[in-house]
Amino acid sequence: MSAAAPLRQLVWKRFARNRLALAGLLVIAALALVAIAAPLVSPYDPTSINVHKVLNPPSWSHPFGTDELGRDVLTRMIWGSRVSLKVGFVAVGIAITIGTLIGALAGYYGGRVDAVLMRFVDIMLAFPTLFLILAVIAILEPSIATIMIIIGLTGWMSVARLVRAEFLSLRERDFIAAARAAGAGDSRLIFRHILPNALAPVFVSATFGIAGAILTESGLSFLGLGVQPPDPSWGNILTAGKDNITVAWWLSLFPGLAILITVLSYNLVGEGLRDALDPRLWQEGRR
Repeated sequence: MSAAAPLRQLVWKRFARNRLALAGLLVIAALALVAIAAPLVSPYDPTSINVHKVLNPPSWSHPFGTDELGRDVLTRMIWGSRVSLKVGFVAVGIAITIGTLIGALAGYYGGRVDAVLMRFVDIMLAFPTLFLILAVIAILEPSIATIMIIIGLTGWMSVARLVRAEFLSLRERDFIAAARAAGAGDSRLIFRHILPNALAPVFVSATFGIAGAILTESGLSFLGLGVQPPDPSWGNILTAGKDNITVAWWLSLFPGLAILITVLSYNLVGEGLRDALDPRLWQEGRR
């Protein structure tokens, strides 16, 4: 058994002790399964219009009611979960890739490289992220691809700072000095020796980032700048709820709860990972 195996077991053991984090993980897994199996579990076509069932309240045939065009809300929410899952993972994947690369270069080389890259990070942090996203979307055509790319390109700065801090600490360790003495080049030191040991805070940041990306996409879709009808999104379902709040409470309640539960679940998992990956707690776990 490798040395990393007991460490993974210890991390999982500490994570599993956190019941809220474990519950959040189960909710995320269930949502992912529903999103993947949407064509199989959806009771209706998400874009099918039925003028005879406009704004019907929840019933056995339509558990979450229907919208202003007679479309089944449950079906649209199931397909909308695909949008949330895709935006969350793709946008955060872009942010993690950019942030990790910039943070690794800044932390490893230091000096002028660090100064230039960190000033660029400071410049990006000076822009209000939401207004920057709105400005870019106003220029480009709103689409799910545009949303994912923009959220990713405006969300990497905190990751860069985390990775830089880890690299500044790890590059002075004895095992790095030994690898450098053995003839390891910069790329090998960065990607084979330092980066694997610097990823723990990145995983935690990614979890919180997915929650933030889902909230951002929902907000943009609510404003009409995200996923465009007739494609379903939790945000644009809420828009219909706003327009019919006095006669169709279900259009606001169910997608709002879906966003709340999903974001809360990712945050709980992030908190659990942060505690489980805290080195100060590993010693307690071994006692």
